[in-house]
Amino acid sequence: MLKRWAPALLLTGCAATNTPPAPDFTAYVVLGEYGAAVARVLIDAPACPAIVLDQHSQPMTLRAPAQTIPLRPTPSAPADSKPADFPLLTCEATLPAGTTSATVLGRKLPLPKAAPTRIVVIGDTGCRLQKSSNSWQACNEAAQYPFATVAAQAAAWKPDLVIHVGDYHYRENACPDGNPGCAGSPWGYGWDAWDDDFFAPGARLLDAAPWIMTRGNHENCQRAGQGYWRFLDPRPLLPGRDCNAAADDDVGNYSDPYAVPIGQDTQLLVLDTANTTWKGLKPGDTGYARYQDHYRKLAALAQRAPRNLGISHHPLLGMGADSKADGRIVLLPGDAGLQASFGSLNPQLFPPQIQAMLSGHIHLWEQLSFSSGHPSQFVAGFAGTAEDIVPLPERLPPSPPPAPGAVVEHFSSWVDGFGFMTMERRGADQWDIEVHDLQGKIRNRCRLDGRRSACEVAQVR
Repeated sequence: MLKRWAPALLLTGCAATNTPPAPDFTAYVVLGEYGAAVARVLIDAPACPAIVLDQHSQPMTLRAPAQTIPLRPTPSAPADSKPADFPLLTCEATLPAGTTSATVLGRKLPLPKAAPTRIVVIGDTGCRLQKSSNSWQACNEAAQYPFATVAAQAAAWKPDLVIHVGDYHYRENACPDGNPGCAGSPWGYGWDAWDDDFFAPGARLLDAAPWIMTRGNHENCQRAGQGYWRFLDPRPLLPGRDCNAAADDDVGNYSDPYAVPIGQDTQLLVLDTANTTWKGLKPGDTGYARYQDHYRKLAALAQRAPRNLGISHHPLLGMGADSKADGRIVLLPGDAGLQASFGSLNPQLFPPQIQAMLSGHIHLWEQLSFSSGHPSQFVAGFAGTAEDIVPLPERLPPSPPPAPGAVVEHFSSWVDGFGFMTMERRGADQWDIEVHDLQGKIRNRCRLDGRRSACEVAQVR
């Protein structure tokens, strides 16, 4: 566990007191519905600490107790799974609008800005340890698992807001004996794996700004959903949607979209797509109906502002690539499950008030703009987990399209490179977008203007 001690009181010329040191803890701020800010503290203590808001102390509320949750079905065999152990309290407190200072045990918390103009976008940050795919990322090697470096560089950019587009947790199975790259890594879905995969390497960025925590498929109920609901979701933790019991998964695997205002009549619209499937959804499937409901609610939220940026882990308008055994490279369109469900209500997939979508899931960076009226698509799944390395063409062919009816006008990509994306506001509809590498160097510059976007470099090399 990363040691992040609260500051101790230094006494000069006085005898040491018997006051014990403050316990190790993790603290951060998440933004939720309509921009409501929630302070979270994860701490090994008998009770939640107090939070000091504008010089006034008040107790934090217990969100989730320390507990070990009985083993539930996971994607792995029982022999490769274990109960999720959460030895820390999860505590929280709402930060009222207009709060000018917030501290916990002497540590300052980052406060939200009503109109953030500097935004970091990252995604797919965990270290992949997965037996089913025989994927064993070298979590012990910074060059092979560089999320801590990405987080530090992103923090140095001094953002007003951080958007994580999902997939925080990847350490699902035990590292094989004799593999030095991941030897000793925690695994499973409990706190120790969450800490090593997200909280410890992301510490500097968690300290730098409030976060929007989008949910990815690695956080569905069969995987790390228990930790997602405990730690990251901004809404109340309710029995039945905590992913603890498989019988409740039809509740825990889905949550309604929500809006975060960011000034200039603009909103961020956050979608939970954790339980979609690239294999597609059809009428009668639970997910098909649930995502139809999500689309209707998304459309209603979008009407509250003339400008919206959508956030979803799965890109409906992105493009990936796969290499076949015979050497052929096959292009992979956007998520088929969401395309089917959303497309049944709107062939354009998104309400017209959405100018761009921010996503992850594909382990690379890319940008797509369309002449067909679709919003621009940015994919920022390149911040830590093992990269996709199958090359994409400099220019996409007309077929297959990323989604039915989508005509690509501009396309840019960076395959097999770690980093982060930034967005800096230049006007009501205009954003400057930069792609940064592990040293913070800018590798590409783009401009989002309305629904269309274009970049200086077609392929970052």
